[in-house]
Amino acid sequence: MSVDQVRTEWALEFFREGLRTSHLPLVPGEVSALFDDNPVREIPTDPERLEYLRKLITSILDGRTIIFTYNIALLLFLALFALFHLGETVSERSKCRILEHDPGVASERCRKPADDSEAANEAVSSSSSTLEGSLPSQTTLKFDDTDVERLPLLENRRQEQRASGNRLTRNLASFLMYQPQPIPLINRTLPSNWTSIFIFAFLGLNAFYHFYQLPLESKYFFAFADRAGLMFIVNLPLLYLLAAKNQPLKLLTGCSYEALNIYHRRVGELMCFEALVHLISMLHWRLFLSPDWLKGGNFRDYITHPLILLGIGAFVSYELLYFTSLGSFRARWYEFFLASHVVLQIAALVFLWLHFSTSHPYVAASLVIFFVDRLVCRLWMKSVNVTADITALEDGRTLLLSTDWDIFTPKGRSWLRPLRQSIRHGWHPADHVFISVPSLGRGHSLQAHPFTIASAAPSVEPGDSPTHAWLSLLIRVQSGFTSSLQDCARSNPKIAVRLDGPYGSRDPLNMLRSCDNAVLIAGGSGIAVVFPLAWDLVTSHLGKRKVHVLWVTHSRAQRSWIPEERIAELRKLGVRVSISEPTIEAGRPDIHGYILDLAAARDGRVGFVISGPDGLNRTARNACAEAVRSGADVRLRVEKFGW
Repeated sequence: MSVDQVRTEWALEFFREGLRTSHLPLVPGEVSALFDDNPVREIPTDPERLEYLRKLITSILDGRTIIFTYNIALLLFLALFALFHLGETVSERSKCRILEHDPGVASERCRKPADDSEAANEAVSSSSSTLEGSLPSQTTLKFDDTDVERLPLLENRRQEQRASGNRLTRNLASFLMYQPQPIPLINRTLPSNWTSIFIFAFLGLNAFYHFYQLPLESKYFFAFADRAGLMFIVNLPLLYLLAAKNQPLKLLTGCSYEALNIYHRRVGELMCFEALVHLISMLHWRLFLSPDWLKGGNFRDYITHPLILLGIGAFVSYELLYFTSLGSFRARWYEFFLASHVVLQIAALVFLWLHFSTSHPYVAASLVIFFVDRLVCRLWMKSVNVTADITALEDGRTLLLSTDWDIFTPKGRSWLRPLRQSIRHGWHPADHVFISVPSLGRGHSLQAHPFTIASAAPSVEPGDSPTHAWLSLLIRVQSGFTSSLQDCARSNPKIAVRLDGPYGSRDPLNMLRSCDNAVLIAGGSGIAVVFPLAWDLVTSHLGKRKVHVLWVTHSRAQRSWIPEERIAELRKLGVRVSISEPTIEAGRPDIHGYILDLAAARDGRVGFVISGPDGLNRTARNACAEAVRSGADVRLRVEKFGW
């Protein structure tokens, strides 16, 4: 063996051993211990090269120590948000007690349906598709062909209203609530300013940890490449935690997994970027920046080394996960997205585990989150099989899947109760379930598709007598699974279904309960979210509040989604119900003006829950932002379509 070969092998062994053990050999005696298999070989101890390797390994190991505090920083941020949520919860409960614990409220509500029954019956039998209830004249909807998304955000006809808070606070709250227009050309929908700021803060935290105490000299570029890989693996548990349907963060933040899904996607995008940086930087280091005496063999030997091949396998798996998760891909091949997501993430975790030992604790934590969520919670605790009726509705592109069962509500409270509840124990308004229909074929048996529960939630409070649950799902027919379900409905009105759920958050309901005025706006199938919330407010949470429901429909056939008698019952209970003329006939209603007029005309806090397509959500959100800037006390929750 030549002296150059010995020096190269010595340097590589020194480098690898230092990274493998996270310990820096400092003295020649420790270095020589690496070559016990050939003790007669001369071990070069070039001071300059040894010092270079020491500094390089030190910078890499320092990075691992620094990265260890990353998840501690995330926990601190989570603790702050948990405290903020706790404060909001206490405030909302206090307001609820004031609004709902009035002995005269229940009796007044009980008398109201009898007084208004004749008017309600007349409204139901009317041929008009617009029910405006008892809304004041200034909040009457205007129906024209104007595109409400292009109306100016400020109109001079709004009346002056009593300002809530100082101007700086109002302007800041309005800015955070505002949602910008989609990005031109690519037409990508942007979130609210508050969400964007939070995401940029998260990206800034990652950039800080990537570059903190990192030597920027080109000869230490390997440390930069290694830090990119470290930033990837430390975010791995967070990625799986945000994707878990049984969300522990829900208890701390009040947000269920679908509300956190935007953060799951941004974390995934960041990780894919870090993986790309790690791969390119490692190749750039090996080809251009690594000292010749540290290369050890040609590039072919380097790229075919098992360590490198495993890393490339992990990189390809995660990049495929990213591309198959894009909205355009999911819209076209949703079933393939579901199947590939499971297979690719398991393959990626295996590759990552074998790639380098530093990833082991993070991969293990991710696997625990994945299997506990998928196997323990979803398949064992929350999965039930039922027989359901399936009916095609009037528009020909919507299915109604319905089933029912008796609910036994256990007496007393137990901390284990939330963990063992399936859909058979009931659900809350605006919850959703995942459904699988094995009879549609082997491919569909492993697929689970989410749908919001459109029927009113049964009583599930401890101590109540046994009740009966009626579950209804509105299913819009697209391609793939829903198309197969429609074909099945034509030949068989009954079908075996596996239900996984319920999932969701009580945050929108709790917010509405704390408001003097509750306004619920639905666009199309968003009524599946709005109707159960409105029903629960006026049946289970009687209080001194006014409830308004606005349903924007695209066609007259959509009116069949909610029976007329249900709408009439809401009106009997005092809900101001407005159903727009179909937008296909009359154009979009003036949602922007409706919200501003309603916020200006009402005293006290006004809570808005919006559920509809992106355009409606953005228009409503920005109208609420303008109302806040004008001084109205507004609370807002947006239930977005999609996953």
